[in-house]
Amino acid sequence: MDNFKRGYPLFSLCGLNCGLCPMHLDDYCPGCGGGAGNQPCAIARCSLRHGGIEYCYLCDEYPCEKYDGIDAFDSFITHRNQLKDIEKVKKIGIDSYQSELAEKIEILRYSLANYNDGRRKNFYCIAVNLLELQDVKSLMEQIVTKTGSDNLTLKEKAVLAANLFQTMAAKRNIVLKLNKKASKK
Repeated sequence: MDNFKRGYPLFSLCGLNCGLCPMHLDDYCPGCGGGAGNQPCAIARCSLRHGGIEYCYLCDEYPCEKYDGIDAFDSFITHRNQLKDIEKVKKIGIDSYQSELAEKIEILRYSLANYNDGRRKNFYCIAVNLLELQDVKSLMEQIVTKTGSDNLTLKEKAVLAANLFQTMAAKRNIVLKLNKKASKK
């Protein structure tokens, strides 16, 4: 869809945090409406049919049937907070949400640069996406404190960070894994 462009491609039409997606981080996808990525998206086509709305919640038909079961399964990025994040945008405004998302993106990049032993990119993407910003900031303070004074290897730092994220997620009843559809046999 050559005509599908958006002003802020890091938060999708449908409520995904594209800026926290491993596909975006690896430059395989520019984010929703950022260019060549995600061209077959039915929601993007729907947006064009409805005058190029920037976010689905701005449509008179929101929530439509496209949202039925939207958070049941994930793709490259978790879909579990889509509806919750849309409601948050409606409550605090897009500018405030974009500011929070920018902080999360910065924290994610820092985590990947300093605590990824080559096996945790998806884990950090999911964790930063699903946990609230205040929890993520608190965790990063703990991680920096606990890993700063010791001569830990990268692997030891990664294990420590992952354990702290898992502990916080468990407190919040959040599972830090993608929900995959069962394979058809």
